[in-house]
This record gives sequence, structure tokens and C-alpha cells, in this order.
Amino acid sequence: MGDPESDALQLEANGYTFSGIAAGPEDGELVLLLHGWPQFADSWTKVARELAADGYRAVAIDQRGYSSGARPEQQEAYAMELLVSDVLAFADALGRPRFHLVGHDWGAIVAWHVAQAHRDRLLSLTSLAIPHPHALADVVAEHDPDQLKRGAYVGVFKAPGHVAEKALMKDDAAALRAVYEGKIEPNQVDENVRRLREPGALTAVLNWYRAFDFNSALGPVSVPTLYIWASKDRAVGERAARATAHYVTGQYTFEIVATTHWIVDEIPNETVAFLRPHLGAGRASP
Repeated sequence: MGDPESDALQLEANGYTFSGIAAGPEDGELVLLLHGWPQFADSWTKVARELAADGYRAVAIDQRGYSSGARPEQQEAYAMELLVSDVLAFADALGRPRFHLVGHDWGAIVAWHVAQAHRDRLLSLTSLAIPHPHALADVVAEHDPDQLKRGAYVGVFKAPGHVAEKALMKDDAAALRAVYEGKIEPNQVDENVRRLREPGALTAVLNWYRAFDFNSALGPVSVPTLYIWASKDRAVGERAARATAHYVTGQYTFEIVATTHWIVDEIPNETVAFLRPHLGAGRASP
């Protein structure tokens, strides 16, 4: 991987203090990296360092609920429009009117929404693992048995009474640890679990699921888009992945990798190799 190191970062945005990491020259073109559940900004460390070596300013933020200084208690504080607003506020705090946006898992869902509503702010969009939300909703609405089975866990996460928190943290967080499928380094899993044991943390990050309407419509995206789908992903099937092409009207690249959901952790070098031409093309965007 590249030589540049990553540094800890704090940003003031939307009345909260967000933690994260940054790498690369401060005047480099911004690549904002959004993590998913149940990970943190440091999941992007290897990718950020490689992008920094290419001259980009790569910044990953512990998003709302994950940053200890940005952890409101109310479920409605995790509505999609607020998560989108956070992303724009990050870029504003970094002094970037336009930027590249890369998201994995929930970070990708937010990224799709940013791209649809704020096309003028983005140079490019990259989604890892997660298809366009409308493509996924269409497949679910058609009662596709494969996708319904894959997404059954969402009902558990949205159940009242903190059912998910209790199940995930039982027996030294055995179920939470199993989510990572053995693809994350054990010491990183321990660190993630430690942070999610902070008061209110696990409920906060599960509120992303509880506040989101999975049946809501989202219009097509015209931003230059790269979508990387993992063929061994337990949550997203091939139908929704391929249907995403119908919801991108601009330049679109679709890549399939033979990994599980944890693309960034399993193949950081290959992830960067996909990103380089995509980001490079975005640099020339008007």
C-alpha cells in the first residue's frame, strides 16, 4: 500500500463533533469516504492512504451515532435527510464545494441519496455493495424470495423493545462479532465492539435502520457512478445489483467482485484499482 499516513480528524458539523481520519495533501481533491454498519471511519484506512498517494485528500468520518460527539438519542434524529445533510456539512467544513463520494453499506445508501438530491455537489459517486435503493425496493416489492430471505434481518433490527441490541450483545457480543463473517481482523472486531458498547452507541447506529423507509422511492442518479457488487454478499442478491443500471442515467460502471459484503476489508488494493480511473474521469468533469 501507499506511504502516506492517516491522521485523526475532528469536524464540527450540524451542531455536532464528528471524529474521523484524513490522509493526503490538504489542497488535494476531496474524496469523502462513508462507512457502513457496524464499522467506523478506520475501515477506510488502507484505501485512504492509497488515494492520498495519488494526491487526493481522502477523508473518512465516523458518522452520526458512531461519533461519540454526534449521538442524539431520538430515533428521528437518524432520518435520511439529516444523514444527507451531515455529508454536505462535512464537505462544507472541509471547504469543498464539490467532491467525490464513496460509500459502503449504509454509507452507500446515504451516498445514493446525496447523488440524487445534490448532483451539483458531486464529482463522482461510488457505491460498494449496495445497489440503487429503488432497484432494491423493486425487487423486494416483487416478493423475490432470494432477496426477501437475505433482508430478513432488517425486521429484527427494526423491532421495538431493543430486541436487536440484546441479541447482538449476548454472550460477549457473539452475534455482533459473527456479522463480520471472519473477514475483519480480530483486533479490529474487538475495537468495533468496544466502541459499540459505549452508552447509547448500538441503539444509535441501529436507529439508521429504524428511521429509514425501505420502501421509499428514490429517483435516478445522473452523477458519474461506479457500483461494485460482491457476488458472495449475504444481504444483496444479483437481481437488485444488475437492476441498478436502470437507475443511473449518467456514466455508469458496474463491477462484480468475488468477495463477501466486506469488500474494502477483503480487497483494498483492488478497490483502489477500480476507484482510480473512475475518480480520474471525475476530475475532468465540468
